[in-house]
Amino acid sequence: MTIDEIKRALAAAEDLPEVLERLKNDPRAGVQKLVKTHQKQHDKAVKEQDRLQTMLRFETMYDHFGLICGVDEAGAGPLAGPVAAGAVILPKGCVIEGLDDSKKLTAAKREELYETIRRRAVAYAVAFVDNNEIDKINILQARHKAMMLAVEQLTHTPDFILFDGNRVPATDIPHAGLVDGDGLSMSIAAASVLAKVERDAVMMEYHQMYPQYGFDRHKGYGTAEHMMAIRQHGLTPIHRRTFVR
Repeated sequence: MTIDEIKRALAAAEDLPEVLERLKNDPRAGVQKLVKTHQKQHDKAVKEQDRLQTMLRFETMYDHFGLICGVDEAGAGPLAGPVAAGAVILPKGCVIEGLDDSKKLTAAKREELYETIRRRAVAYAVAFVDNNEIDKINILQARHKAMMLAVEQLTHTPDFILFDGNRVPATDIPHAGLVDGDGLSMSIAAASVLAKVERDAVMMEYHQMYPQYGFDRHKGYGTAEHMMAIRQHGLTPIHRRTFVR
């Protein structure tokens, strides 16, 4: 086979490891370069599939309960804007390619996954608690309130909830908290993406109202740019007074 023929064969191979094994003794440098490239790609794909399957282990562990809901929040740390929480029930065994902790994903990838999650979920919801409520009840209680509001807004009542974190809301629904759960659980990761995308959209709307603060870039977090804007222009109605001293 010519190298071009081998390229096409590798691209179309249904059993890539077998094809690579047959080619590993080909003396041509161009063929060995192709083998090395495709082997790396294959190893990367296998590793990613293993990661995704591992992210189902907690859903599998609690599968006997019935519907498993993942819950996570976004926006606990910013100086402005609401905290958001997502709640997602995925079908049993559902694997969403590329899904991970929303903080590890690009904005474009989150937007793509946002649509996929909503399309494939059994049920999903996103709830918000605004900055005024955060100042009244503190951020931990606001996070918990947003989480339970999201759960209550689901069209299906979950039988078990996987919360991100070790400090979780009080609920009569059986549940567990997972530290760094958005990187360990498929359903928590899905909730993380929904909460992040919808909160970012809210902050983009606030940017239109208060363009001098740069909310479109930092989404309310305490960046140097944001702190400078506060010093120059003062606080807006969406700032968390208990966060800005």
